[in-house]
Amino acid sequence: MKRLAIAALSLLSASLPAFAADKMATLDPKVPCVIEYPKASLMNEEKGTVVLSLKLAADGKVLESKVSKSSGFKNLDKAASTSITKCKFQAPGGEQWQTMEYVWKLE
Repeated sequence: MKRLAIAALSLLSASLPAFAADKMATLDPKVPCVIEYPKASLMNEEKGTVVLSLKLAADGKVLESKVSKSSGFKNLDKAASTSITKCKFQAPGGEQWQTMEYVWKLE
């Protein structure tokens, strides 16, 4: 039986300049954000949620990624932190910190 591996992300909060405090960064729909489930994690049926803190540039690139809360599995944490740096965001108000959640699950 084949299992479906899902990695979902959601943006939790942003630290923005005062003039843009009501706006959060969003993923840029023009740039694909590829999220691959680590093969070792699939084999071991690992799942969990990783919370990341991201420093976003004004152009939407990820400048820095830190694991704020671990999923409990190093492979999932590393994959989330690495994958997100390949994504691009629409960051209103310029450079900012964003909190993002990666949910790894098997179905």
